[in-house]
Amino acid sequence: MAQMVKTGGGVKGAVRVYGRHVYGNLYDCGNEMLLKDAKGLEELVLKAAREGNMKVLDVKSWKIGEGVSVVAIILESHITIHTWPEFKFATVDVYSCGSHTDPLRAFEVIVEALRPARIEKGEADRTLE
Repeated sequence: MAQMVKTGGGVKGAVRVYGRHVYGNLYDCGNEMLLKDAKGLEELVLKAAREGNMKVLDVKSWKIGEGVSVVAIILESHITIHTWPEFKFATVDVYSCGSHTDPLRAFEVIVEALRPARIEKGEADRTLE
C-alpha cells in the first residue's frame, strides 16, 4: 500500500514534473442550449485550450440523455466537460502538465460560456519536485 504524505513546508527542489489541475462544479448555468450541444461544447473546449496555450490532440463527445460528455486529450493532459441540462449543471476539469500553459484561463473560458450563477472551484498542485 502506498504511503500517504502531506505536502507543504520544507525546502523545495527543482521541478521534475509540473502539474496543475483546475476543476469545478457549475450550478444554474444560464446557457442552457450549450449544455445540450455536443458540437458547441467541442468548439468551446477547443477555444479554452487555445486560450490556455494547450495543444489539442483529439476531442470526442457523447450525447448521454439530454446531457453531453466532452473529453479533449491535450498534449499536456486533458480537459473535460460533463453536463446535466435538466439541472442546469456541469462539471469541468482542466489538467495540464505543461508549465507554459494556463489551465485556470482555460477553465475561465468554459465558465464564461456556460454562465453559471454559482461555481465551486478547486485547484490542485500535481507537481513532482
